[in-house]
Amino acid sequence: MRQTNLAGETAPYVTAREELRHAEIELMRHRERVADLRRRLPPGPVVDDYAFEEGPADLGAGDAPTQTVRLGELFTRPGRDLVVYHFMYGKRQTRPCPMCTMWIDGFNGIAHHLAQNIDFAVVAAAELPTLRDYARSRQWTNLRLLSAGASTFKYDLGSEDAEGNQDSTVSVFTRDDTGSVRHFYSAHPRMSEDIDQRGIDLLSPVWHVLDLTRRGRGDWFASVSY
Repeated sequence: MRQTNLAGETAPYVTAREELRHAEIELMRHRERVADLRRRLPPGPVVDDYAFEEGPADLGAGDAPTQTVRLGELFTRPGRDLVVYHFMYGKRQTRPCPMCTMWIDGFNGIAHHLAQNIDFAVVAAAELPTLRDYARSRQWTNLRLLSAGASTFKYDLGSEDAEGNQDSTVSVFTRDDTGSVRHFYSAHPRMSEDIDQRGIDLLSPVWHVLDLTRRGRGDWFASVSY
């Protein structure tokens, strides 16, 4: 595609913009290499068939009975991967995480697109009525919402510590020919000591839009209301 050249651009600007363009192209190529490395991961370990609590799809169903659903039952048909977002809410995290809320707001908007290719769920340690009440306030009507408070799922996957402190994580699972569920990949926000809170940025467009601007992200932090 043709590079835009506007009247009044100075030579230093053109040079710097061209340098940036080449860096952006290399970044795209590097992301492709990283994605290829991820796809080439060997089969991960078989994991427990964890149990979760789930309510009816209608968030307004009130006191409708809940059900227990197993991790393996979250796969809706063969040949699909399962992506689980670990929501920082529950146990020691008595208030829902604003940053997680922003992420899940986005997931709710694209859930129908994801459903064409994968299965997707949001798991929190919060008790199911508490989780559903918050989801109702956010109008998360397109997501499968599960409570893992009674299982070790979040602890085993590294999004909860022994004291019940919560963290955000994204995990991917596969199901092999025997029906066993295997852990394929997990990522956490804090993947490096020198780059804090960047590990799962690619899951939200908010950061990338801000990165287009002169001010960048600055010290901005998401909030549940503005």
